[in-house]
Amino acid sequence: MNVNEILSRVDHTLLKQDATWEQIKSICDDGMMYKTASVCIPPSYVRQAVEYIIRSDSNLKVCTVIGFPNGYNTTQVKCFETSDAIENGADEIDMVINIGWVKDKKYDDILEEILEVKEACQGKTLKVIIETCLLTEEEKIKLCEIVSNAGAEYIKTSTGFSKTGATFEDVKLMDKHVSSFVKIKAAGGISSLEDAEKFIELGASRLGTSKIVKIVKETDC
Repeated sequence: MNVNEILSRVDHTLLKQDATWEQIKSICDDGMMYKTASVCIPPSYVRQAVEYIIRSDSNLKVCTVIGFPNGYNTTQVKCFETSDAIENGADEIDMVINIGWVKDKKYDDILEEILEVKEACQGKTLKVIIETCLLTEEEKIKLCEIVSNAGAEYIKTSTGFSKTGATFEDVKLMDKHVSSFVKIKAAGGISSLEDAEKFIELGASRLGTSKIVKIVKETDC
């Protein structure tokens, strides 16, 4: 797999708390230059980034996060966040589920929340973050079923803000248990081209990472 193929699957990500507009603008520039799938940025920068990308005559997609990173916002808040992001021009939404509800086995509530957020997406792409490092194998399998039943476009491993990020084992498990129409996003801790390629080979269609573009840029220098 060549580098351009890998880059085309990357959601070039900057979600740190102290991210500035200059830093967001820089990853937008990188995303446009290296033709990444999207840039994944904080909601407060979505409108500014969309306007900047349009002025740059690019079709780079803008992704943002909802209920991030802990997932315990109310459903109403998550839906408002989503509607606001879509109104500001977001193309893709990465939402965090309520992990406490998983532990309480409130599976119907999780399904209903994903359905409501999906409706708020107004047809835009929805990726559901399940934070695999906090789940048992049984819980991961159950969430593959729930995300599939909700009709979300993607299931995503991690926020990158918890104990660990994506693992090969989790992507293999997801690939086995999600419906055929649900794609997989591996995120968190992907720090080499070799690992990126391996995640893709195991079934990931997207990679959430801040490091792959940086590696390619350093190679180009």
